[in-house]
Amino acid sequence: MKEKKLKVAIVYNEPHPEMYKIPSKKEGTIDFEPYFEVEKITPMEEYDLMAKRLSKSGFDTYCLNIKDNIFAFIEDYRMNKPDVVFNFVEIYKDKPYLEMNVVSLFELLGVTYTGAPPMALANCQNKQLAKRILSSAGILTPHFIFFDKPHKRYQHNLNYPLIVKPAFEDASVGIENSAIVTDDKSLKKRVEFVFQHFKQPALCEEFIDGRELNVAVLGDDNPLALPISEIDFSQMPDHLYNIVSYQAKWDPFHEAYHKTIPICPAKLPKKIELKAKEIALKAFKLMGVRDYARVDMRLNKENKLYVLEVNPNPDLTEDAGFMRSSKAAGYSYVNTLRKIIMLAYRRGKRK
Repeated sequence: MKEKKLKVAIVYNEPHPEMYKIPSKKEGTIDFEPYFEVEKITPMEEYDLMAKRLSKSGFDTYCLNIKDNIFAFIEDYRMNKPDVVFNFVEIYKDKPYLEMNVVSLFELLGVTYTGAPPMALANCQNKQLAKRILSSAGILTPHFIFFDKPHKRYQHNLNYPLIVKPAFEDASVGIENSAIVTDDKSLKKRVEFVFQHFKQPALCEEFIDGRELNVAVLGDDNPLALPISEIDFSQMPDHLYNIVSYQAKWDPFHEAYHKTIPICPAKLPKKIELKAKEIALKAFKLMGVRDYARVDMRLNKENKLYVLEVNPNPDLTEDAGFMRSSKAAGYSYVNTLRKIIMLAYRRGKRK
């Protein structure tokens, strides 16, 4: 008798898929030498490709775009009864903080799903709270101050330069070259930009000049820190700060996209590599994330490691940072996806 295949629903949220256009390099658009290919497929095509590859590897897989309609998920779940939901839902109805509400619904319905639970999503997204949780356990994070309303003067005792971030965004939203400020005047201008543009508080923290390290962690009860990836800033032009900005992540026509070059595994002294992995595992458990996460750090000139963020449910496309580390650990793309699915499935069985 044939063993029943596990049914996996790849669930994501792209409310306006018709707005996506595949960018193409046009004459005169780019006035620098690109490092990466400009052309790329849409998110919907990425998920379809993922489903096809998982189906070939032995799962019964399909995709569901809920398009800002949670009832679409409920209806599909009742009809198709997937064994595991691979959760890729981000930003529900243009509100990043509603991601945790979607996952809370999964909990109420008894859905077996991949990735972080509601509380972990909430805690990681609240940058101020996340820094306080990490600091309480002895993990270094940059010194910061939090402004939740306009002032005539934004007084602080931090050392410039500072980086000003929207307090509740993710995916580097609001992180750009002008987010780095060097005096009181530019601080005031940027904080008030955050208030006006993002309608939320501003987190201002000391900018740590140094190497940027991404530590991917895979697992649940016994997580494993994968080979460390570094963002190489050596090709960054003088007019851009050494940061992984929103443009560096998402805009293939921006120079920063082509000048933030990943190196994996990072060339680090063994002692620092082990320390970074130890910190990442501690942060993973402390923030309550699971299955897969990425811990972003800075290594300063005194070889001190500062955690910038713990990213639950990071990008799992084949050329993304998490998969780069997974490949360096000896796991194929599909095997990594399988591991994440099986972590969720076994957790569901234990419940």
